[in-house]
Parts: sequence; C-alpha cells; structure tokens
Amino acid sequence: MQAFNDTADVLHYINGQRVKGNSERTQPVFNPATGASARQLVLGGVADVDAAVASAKAAFPAWSDTPAIRRARVMLKFLELMNKHRDELAAIITAEHGKVFSDAQGEVSRGIDVIEFACGIPQLLKGDYTEQVSTGIDNWTTRQALGVVAGITPFNFPCMVPCWMFPVAIAAGNAFVLKPSERDPSASLFMADLLKQAGLPDGIFNVVQGDKVVVDALLTHADVKAISFVGSTPIANYIYETGAKHGKRVQALGGAKNHMVVMPDADLDQAIDALVGAGYGSAGERCMAISVAVLVGDVADKIMDRLAERARTLVIKNGMEPDAEMGPIVTRQALERIESYIALGVEEGAKLVVDGRGLKVPGHEAGFFTGGTLFDHVTPQMRIYKEEIFGPVLACVRVKDFTEAVDLINAHEFGNGVACYTRDGHIAREFGRRIEVGMVGINVPIPVPMAWHGFGGWKRSLFGDMHAYGEEGVRFYTKQKSIMQRWPESTEKGAEFAMPTAK
Repeated sequence: MQAFNDTADVLHYINGQRVKGNSERTQPVFNPATGASARQLVLGGVADVDAAVASAKAAFPAWSDTPAIRRARVMLKFLELMNKHRDELAAIITAEHGKVFSDAQGEVSRGIDVIEFACGIPQLLKGDYTEQVSTGIDNWTTRQALGVVAGITPFNFPCMVPCWMFPVAIAAGNAFVLKPSERDPSASLFMADLLKQAGLPDGIFNVVQGDKVVVDALLTHADVKAISFVGSTPIANYIYETGAKHGKRVQALGGAKNHMVVMPDADLDQAIDALVGAGYGSAGERCMAISVAVLVGDVADKIMDRLAERARTLVIKNGMEPDAEMGPIVTRQALERIESYIALGVEEGAKLVVDGRGLKVPGHEAGFFTGGTLFDHVTPQMRIYKEEIFGPVLACVRVKDFTEAVDLINAHEFGNGVACYTRDGHIAREFGRRIEVGMVGINVPIPVPMAWHGFGGWKRSLFGDMHAYGEEGVRFYTKQKSIMQRWPESTEKGAEFAMPTAK
C-alpha cells in the first residue's frame, strides 16, 4: 500500500493505479488548521471519466459473475484492513477536513459499519421462489447488479459517505467510480489502496478527482447506470434532474435544517449537552448537525445563559490536539460564508448572544477558525432560520407549546433529521408519528441510523425513492428479475391466445 504523503500531488485511481490523467488543471488542497497548502489536486476531465468508466465496464462482467460469497470474502478482508488502519485514515481526514481526531475516528467507524453490513451480501441478494404458481410452472425472482455505478460525495465525511455507497454496490456485483470532494480527496485514495490489498480486481473501484466537469461527465455518460450523491439541495436537485434525463437511477441526498425540540419536562442538563455537541461538533459541518433549537414554554429562560457559557468556552484548536472540541472550517471561502450569515442574522433582528467571528487560535493564526455562535429570538421569516448555514451557528426559536413546535418543523422545506427531548412518553410517541422528517431522535440529538437501517430524509432533503445503505442500498444497486419456468412434459399442446392465468 502506498503511504500517505502530505506533499505529493493527489491523483486519480483508475484500473488499479494512481494516474495523473489527461488534464492539466490543478487546485490546492489546504490544511484548514494552518491555512497552508501542501500539495495540488489534479482536476480530471471528460477523458479521465471515460477512462475510469471504460476500466469499470471491462472489469464488471467477471466480477458480477463471481459468486456472492467470494465477493463477500474480499469485502471481509477490506473490513479487516480498515479496522487495522483506522487511525491513519482518521489522521488524513483531520489534516484535510479539520474535524477533531476523535470525530474523524468516529467517522471511519461508522463507515466500517456499512462495510461489515456489506459482508452479508449473499443473504441480502436472496430472491423469492414460488413452486407451482400455475400448473407445471414455477416462478422466482433474483437481484442482479446494474453495471457501472458512480458516487459523488461531500467534503464533510470523506470516508463515511463513500462507504455508504461503494461497499454495498461492489459487494452486489457492480463496478464503481467515485468522485470525492476536491477539498479533502486523499481518504478516497487510501481506501482504494486498501481495496486492492484486499484482493479487489483492478477496475472495480476507480476514483476520478475533479469538479463540475467530472460530475457532468458522469451524469451524461451512457455506460453509468446509477448515481449516488450527498451534498447541498440545489446540487442534489440538479443531479437528480440531469441523471434522470439521461436515463439513470439516481439517489440524491440534499441539505438540512435540523431542529431539536426541548420540552419543559426535559432533562435540561442532557438537552444542553446535546445542543452543544450536535450544534458545534465538527464545526457544524454535518448534514445531521442541530442548527435550530426549538425551545418550548419557559425552557429558553432556563437554559440560554448556560448555552451561552458553553458556546463561549468551547475548546477550539487544531483537530489533532487531544483536548480539542472543535476544529477549523474546511476552507476560507466556507468561513467567510458562515460569518456573512452571522452578520445577516444581526441585520434581520435576531439577538446575537455569542459571536464567534474573528477567532484566532494561537500558533494557527492563518487557520480557518471561527467560534461557536448563538442566536436567540430567531423567527421563521429570517434567512438564518430558513437556509442551511453549515457552520457552528445555533439559532434558538421560542414557541409556546408542542403543537406549535411540530407545525414549525413541518412547515420547513427540509426534512432530514430532527430530535425531541422530553420525559413524556405520549409526547415522544406523537412527535415520532406527526413529524414530517426522515430521521427522528427521541432524546437522541443526531439520529443517524445504523448500517442495516438506511439513511435518508424527506421533502427537499432527498431526491429519489431509496435511502442510502441498508437494504434500501442493496435495492438501489440491483435490479429485480422475475423468471417463470415450465418444461415440455408439463405443457399442454396448442397455441394460447388469452392472458395467462393461474390454473
């Protein structure tokens, strides 16, 4: 396996090799904690996508014909290697994304969960069989791989989100082309090396680095049968429409504005811990981060001072420091966008309780740091309430009762994740039933489903019919075939002109 080199150019991975490809375009890859660029990312073009897809298409027939149990054994070896190299991969993520090392370790672990799930692919691909559906006729269904499939993944989880896709797709018999985020691309190459070491045939897993040029080439390529995407809602909408127009199966996970309701009877210590961890963890750069606290009744008066103190005293530094609670923002452009939203919130009339702008971390003055920001008296008409900020900005909305809280959340265009803190079983049950959101936590702030359940939101947080990973993922990366069979000895002679029926 090629060791990680934090000064080497970041290349493509096509047909089992790292290659520069045909494009001369590059862009820097930064360490967000220092603000410095140590290497260049090679940005691919249409020719690079063509090469990766051709490699995948050539390798697909033999791989799809490989018995599922043998594909599972390759995935099992990959699982072993991922566990062995977990900390190395986490360090790569921290160096390019900025999230604290313990959070990066957790990300890798959640990716490993899906790999472990994919090792059960022989069971997951079992079809149904009915004997004697009609006289002398048996009927069964199978699930078969699609062919070449692709994934387009975001910067915030450079290991976990790709692992939502390629382990299930590959175990099911497909060949895969990954377009990772150009902001933190090295994790994809590290995993490619581990897959090769695990015995995956060349061409089954490919990586094309790049930007919109690569995305559009994948969306329009005739040999790409399905596209998985995770990112912002405008891009998810574009991916879904463009992919569908070109005849592809598409699952496009979009943006979020995740609410957490705190009822008056909640354990307020737990609720405050949840708001701080889920609102400011990973600098708020999670699609499941809590960005709106819905404070019911007199809860706001009880917890606002304590929330403010926790926001002010967050330990913010280089993510590799063991006591760091929050690291930097991924890029300077993202930092500027987040802080512009804070200025907008002030203009809109929200009360700025804690202002995280302008933070300087000693020894890392050029890093892309901002502090935790806390707003109170936010209203549904404000852009800081309606739009996804994707940073450590927590907006508090005050409502009078449970019904108002549910109506507020259900009126929002996003429906990714939501949480409710309460001790009341009836409130918890009604919240779970009535809320129009895909992933719900009761006294759980970030309800990311485990690998065998599947991940996905509602409304404008998901474009497509199937969620990521789990059994939904197996269905997405396979197509069902129904086979009916009878033999000459059981067949009545003569042409049949009527619709066949059971007899």
